[in-house]
Amino acid sequence: MSDPHAGLHSEQGALAGEHPGRDRDPIIKAHDLAWLEFAKPDLRKAEEFAVAFGFTAALRTDSELHLRGTDPGAPCVLIRKGPRERFLGPAFRAADGRDVLRLANAAGVSVTGLPESLGGVGTTVLDPSGLPIKVVADMHDLPALPAQTPLTLNAGAANRVNAPQRPLREPARVQRLGHVVIQTTRYRETLDWYLRFLGLIVSDFLFYPGQRERGPIMSFIRCDRGNTPADHHTLALTLGPANRYVHSAYQVADLDALAAGGEYLLDHGYRRSWGIGRHIQGSQLFDYWRDPDGFLVEHFSDGDLFDCTLEPGWAPMTASGLAQWGPPATRDFLGVRPAELITVAHGLREDNEFDLHRLRGMLKAASS
Repeated sequence: MSDPHAGLHSEQGALAGEHPGRDRDPIIKAHDLAWLEFAKPDLRKAEEFAVAFGFTAALRTDSELHLRGTDPGAPCVLIRKGPRERFLGPAFRAADGRDVLRLANAAGVSVTGLPESLGGVGTTVLDPSGLPIKVVADMHDLPALPAQTPLTLNAGAANRVNAPQRPLREPARVQRLGHVVIQTTRYRETLDWYLRFLGLIVSDFLFYPGQRERGPIMSFIRCDRGNTPADHHTLALTLGPANRYVHSAYQVADLDALAAGGEYLLDHGYRRSWGIGRHIQGSQLFDYWRDPDGFLVEHFSDGDLFDCTLEPGWAPMTASGLAQWGPPATRDFLGVRPAELITVAHGLREDNEFDLHRLRGMLKAASS
């Protein structure tokens, strides 16, 4: 019998008894990722990078900065002034206020009104790693902004005649927030929590080479919108020696917007972490950058869309398996740096899923 995953989105599907990738009776089904929240000490510096990266400021005060894309809806990123840079957590959009109330009742927490600048209601729950997760609904929708139009391509047909291509070296205009990647020391418990509380479903599982029998260590997770397609992943969750933000991704119009926008960032002294390339899980064109506070952010375009019918794929995690094409994954992107040794040492001393076997698997994956 042929494997339906072969040549589709993963090397193979699940084996008997492996994680199904979804909860049978979730509390709610989150509709999308609404925004991400950060604290940073220098809002002016944060905005300078944000504009170069392709955001537009939707709100600017002495203590807060809201960044948006060109698509209508809520801001993509909320930055609050704080003594040090840190990730404060994501906000997921519920279908409506009734889902917010249903989740709050299940978690034993309250529903509150959001600030007038955002509108709507929300509740905050903690995932098993202790990360605050907001679930929100009924916010004000910002109107659409002028968008960057994908270039017309002569791909097998004369679609463009007497009109040379000259994409400007300018910021790629961010359209919307796509996904966030989070590392946890309690991967399985945290995964099950997101599937149960937010109704997310797994698109792809990764496991360490030679350790499949111990279960997955990373999952790319999408929103369950039924027959309406959703991004291959809205959340990616990975096992590691500490609970932390890994990166977030923002959609742009096409490869030219991504590449020309990258040249603009380089011209203005910003640092590329890894790219340009095309991923395997999710298929996105990607380009990763470090902002001035060290946070990893991604431009992406042309990602996969799945409906609720597709079951999870399974594949080994390898550094070379992170992209179909592109330069080798960099040490910066993989997090291979001296400071990480201290984090690993602390992680191994804690009571969590990251043990010596998982450390060996991580090292093998990073070098394969």
